[in-house]
Amino acid sequence: MSSTSKNNLSGFNFATLWFGAAISVAEIVTGGLLAPLGFKMGVLAILLGHLVGTTILVLGGIIGTQERIPALMSTRISFGEYGSYLFSILNVLQLLGWTAVMIIVGARSVNHITNTLWAFNNITVWSLIIGILIMVWSWLGRDSGWKRANHFAVILLFLLTLVLSSIIFRNHELFTKQVAGDLAFGSALELAVIMPLSWLPLISDYTRFAKTKSGGAGGSWLGYFIGSSWMYIIGLGSAIIASDADPSAMLLAANLGIVALGIIILATVTTTFLDAYSAGVSCLNIFPKLNEKSVTIVMTAIGTGLAIAVNIEQYEYFLYAIGSVFAPLFAILLTDYFLLKNKKIQADLVINWGTLTLCALGTALYYQFVKFDFVLGATIPVMSIISIVHLITWRLTAKWKYVKKSVQA
Repeated sequence: MSSTSKNNLSGFNFATLWFGAAISVAEIVTGGLLAPLGFKMGVLAILLGHLVGTTILVLGGIIGTQERIPALMSTRISFGEYGSYLFSILNVLQLLGWTAVMIIVGARSVNHITNTLWAFNNITVWSLIIGILIMVWSWLGRDSGWKRANHFAVILLFLLTLVLSSIIFRNHELFTKQVAGDLAFGSALELAVIMPLSWLPLISDYTRFAKTKSGGAGGSWLGYFIGSSWMYIIGLGSAIIASDADPSAMLLAANLGIVALGIIILATVTTTFLDAYSAGVSCLNIFPKLNEKSVTIVMTAIGTGLAIAVNIEQYEYFLYAIGSVFAPLFAILLTDYFLLKNKKIQADLVINWGTLTLCALGTALYYQFVKFDFVLGATIPVMSIISIVHLITWRLTAKWKYVKKSVQA
C-alpha cells in the first residue's frame, strides 16, 4: 500500500478519535482536583487551560500532517537523531506510566461497581481483563473495522457524558457548596493545560494519516477540547457535590450499574489503546524493523503488569514530570518549525547540544514556576521564555552540533 493511500482519516475521524480519547475516568478524576476553587472559577481555569493546551497540541499535529512523520520522529528537526532517541525513551516511559495509570483507575471504578452489585472485589482481575481487551483493540489496527468500532464506542461514551452531566447539574448545591482544601488558580490552570500537553508526543502518530491539514487540525482541536473540558467539568462538579470524582459512584446511584460497567471498561480501553500504540511507535523510532502491532501489544502487557505491581495513585506529580520535559521540548520544535522555518530533518545531524541544553534549562525553570504557583501556571510561561530564548540564541549555538562526517564529505 502506498503512503498516499494511507492518508485517509477525515476531520470527523479525528474529532471522534480525540473525543473518545478525552472521555476517561482519569480526566474526570483530574478535574475533581480543581474542586477547592469552586465551580465558577474551576470552569474558568478548565476552559482557559484547555484553550491554550489544545491549541499547542494541534500545532504539533500539523507538523505530522505536513511532513507525514510521527511525533517523536519530528523532534529530529530540532534535536538530531540521537536527541530523538533520548526523547523516544522518555516518551515510552511516560506512555507506559499512562497505560498503567489508565488501567488501574479504570479497574478500580469497575471493581467498585462489581463489588456493590455482586460482591466481586478483585482489582487485579479487572486490571488483567482491561489489559487483554486493550490488546484485542490494538490487534484490530487502523482498518475500516477499527474506525467503525471507534465511532460506535464514541457514541456510547457521549451518552455516558449526558448521563453524568444530568446527575451533576440537577443538583442545586453545585454553584454554592464550599469544598475544603486550598488550590491556587495558577495550579488549577496548569492541571488543565498539562493534560492536552501530555498528548503532544503522540498526536502526529495519527495526524500523519490525515487527508488534509485542516481536517486533521480542526477535528483534533474540536474533539479534544470539547471532550476533555467536559470530562474535567464533570469531575469538578462531582467532587463538589459528592466529594468524590469517581464516576462509578454516581452511575450506581442512578441505577445504571451494568450499563456503567460496560461503558467505563469501553472508555478505559479506547483511551489507553492510544497510549500503548504510541509507545510502540516511539520504539520504532529507535528500532524501525520491529512490528508495530506486536510492539503495541507488548507495551500493553508491560503497562498491565505495572498497574498490578506498582502503586500509582498520585499521578498529579506524574503529570508535572511530563510537562517539565515536553513543554520546553515542543517550545523549541514549534519555534523551529513555524517561526524559524526549519522544517526538514537534516540527515547528517546526530545531536544538537544547543537545543538539548535549552531544553534542560526549561525543565529546571518549569519546576520553579510550579513551586511558586504562578498565576499562569508553568507551561505557558516556560514555553514562552524558551521560545524567545531560542529565537535570540539559535545563531550563536548553531555550531553546537555533532554531524556525521561521512555525510559531510
